[in-house]
Amino acid sequence: MKLFDVHTHVQFAAFNEDREDVIKRAQEKEVYMINVGTQWDTSSAAIDLAKKYESGVWATVGLHPIHTSKSFHDKEELGGGEEAREFTSRGEEFDYEKYKKLALDGKVVALGECGLDYYRLEEGTRHRQEKVFINHIELSRDVKKPLMIHCRQAFPDLIKILESYRSSLIAKPGAVHFFSGTTDNAKKLMDLGFSFSFGGVLTFTHEYEDVVKYIPLDRILLETDAPYVAPEPYRGKQNEPSYVIEVAKKIAEIKGDTTEEVIEITFKNAETLFLEKNPEK
Repeated sequence: MKLFDVHTHVQFAAFNEDREDVIKRAQEKEVYMINVGTQWDTSSAAIDLAKKYESGVWATVGLHPIHTSKSFHDKEELGGGEEAREFTSRGEEFDYEKYKKLALDGKVVALGECGLDYYRLEEGTRHRQEKVFINHIELSRDVKKPLMIHCRQAFPDLIKILESYRSSLIAKPGAVHFFSGTTDNAKKLMDLGFSFSFGGVLTFTHEYEDVVKYIPLDRILLETDAPYVAPEPYRGKQNEPSYVIEVAKKIAEIKGDTTEEVIEITFKNAETLFLEKNPEK
């Protein structure tokens, strides 16, 4: 059965030595993947990588909230060179027209990852994050492609923005990746039309089981967020899309479904959200 890893980063520097092998292993296990952009360079790289494969590999483009201002230097994402360090010293301004041009590429299936991240928040950057997130909502409406949302310790503000821009959301507005909110957060986001992806963290903590039980399976998607957060039994190793089967197994266990049912339904969910034309409201 085909699986769909809707949020991974095989274009990141962490995969510079074995990128083709990682994709080959995924394809051998019939795992589709969406490589998610986090700023201009990784968004462009995600498209370039997707174009090397006729099927099974897609891209998103967007500006991660931590990259809207000076941010920490993640070598897994940006590499270890001076160019990467220079980027983290300045952050990135969101250029709407440049990102729109990227977003219109046929290999691009969503906008993001975008959203709010208050984990390392400097109070002066809150407004910048919100402004860039609203830019992504507007771009999603313009190109009629869904949002790939990142939210960390900021769900009340994220939901408030989305509710304020409800009229700008497309019919299937997108997915909240690595969902870490409450059941109340999930209800409000479902009312807005959103789906939710879960990854390897489910295999080694019980923290998210109640919300996984609460969200209907037709709103759930699978992800790895590779190279981060490898699932059991691969903890301590670099994560990769072929490991997404472990997430499916765990969701099946939590919800009392079969693994086959989880794989089938989450694949259809991903296909409908990201690969089919988004209908008008």
